[in-house]
Amino acid sequence: MAEGRRPASFVSPIPGPPKNKGRERQKNLLFEAEEQAVSAQAQALSTDDQEYELTGTINDLRRVLTSWRQEAPRHWRVTPETARLLRHWRHHRFRFSGVRPFLCQLEAVETAVWLTEVAPQAGEKGRRFLERLAATNREANPGLPRLALKLATGTGKTTVMAMLIAWQTINAARHPNSPRFTTGFLVVTPGITIKDRLRVLHPSDVESYYQTRELVPVDTLLDLQAAKIVITNFQALKPREKMEVSGAGRALLTGRRGKQLHTLESEGQTLQRVMPELMGLRDIVVFNDEAHHCYREKPAAPERLAVQERETEKEAAEEAAENNQAARIWISGLEMARRKLGIGRIFDLSATPFFLRGSGYREGTLFPWTMCDFSLIHRGHRVRNRQAAPGTHRRQSGLQR
Repeated sequence: MAEGRRPASFVSPIPGPPKNKGRERQKNLLFEAEEQAVSAQAQALSTDDQEYELTGTINDLRRVLTSWRQEAPRHWRVTPETARLLRHWRHHRFRFSGVRPFLCQLEAVETAVWLTEVAPQAGEKGRRFLERLAATNREANPGLPRLALKLATGTGKTTVMAMLIAWQTINAARHPNSPRFTTGFLVVTPGITIKDRLRVLHPSDVESYYQTRELVPVDTLLDLQAAKIVITNFQALKPREKMEVSGAGRALLTGRRGKQLHTLESEGQTLQRVMPELMGLRDIVVFNDEAHHCYREKPAAPERLAVQERETEKEAAEEAAENNQAARIWISGLEMARRKLGIGRIFDLSATPFFLRGSGYREGTLFPWTMCDFSLIHRGHRVRNRQAAPGTHRRQSGLQR
């Protein structure tokens, strides 16, 4: 048995395009050395216009976080409020709830904290991660500062959101002039059911995670009341018709001159309808739940489109069109919020932050702005919480058991 944690690695089960048939096929990756498998997969997935770097950045940042975590708190280079929260999540007894944050949840939050507070003052060590994140966003998400946290199903993404909201809000309350922190949050989901499940993110909810799971020190609960949180589904971000007009009525109102009749909501009206609580705030934080549904479609060259059309079956084409329509509404809504309110950070949370069919990217390839990974395969590992206080009851899920 190898000591230590398994490194991040991905094998995307997507067949290569026909033009690669002449290349040597990958051979039974499950029985090859892990590093060789990852290298072969990256080479097979990479194309002339999409270099697919699988795990180097994630594993490098993981090592940096391990070193930073082991330093004395006075050397963490974070605010006193952040340092207190980090110690709370690792050392608090959690007597009431019996549930302490898991390794994967802590790592995801620490990734966000390190990139926000530490990296800008960590010299070359921090600059290379920030520059890579900025470069991938310039290419795929112009103007949108996205950071993807890959968390396997069942690892508790809602708890991670609550921890990040607490970190931002408490710091914003104590440092109101800091551009790094905010009290405004937009949570975007793919459906109504998920939206209802996320109500525990509201500090005033009777089942609020901040109280029921003891996610913050008791004396900071009052600071959390400053948080303004809007939870919506991406469909709501689509501008609606302000008035219903039939085809005949539209033609009559348009007249012979053909002047365009504007019946859709303006950007301001759409935002006022969806997120009135956030109007007037600047640089809000956005959470994309199940974020693999949100992307900006990559335009393909005409010759590539022709090849794709010949290779794609009708059912697959319909799936791609449906994916792109949903993604277009979602990301256009975020771009609207950026123009009117400003967005400080977008946290993408998903077990599968991979490009979907029809996105213009290779299907099944990882979002390149992913900086943290806790894969499904880690769920079988025994996670020891060495900071648990003696006698603490740990009522955890299969992850911790």
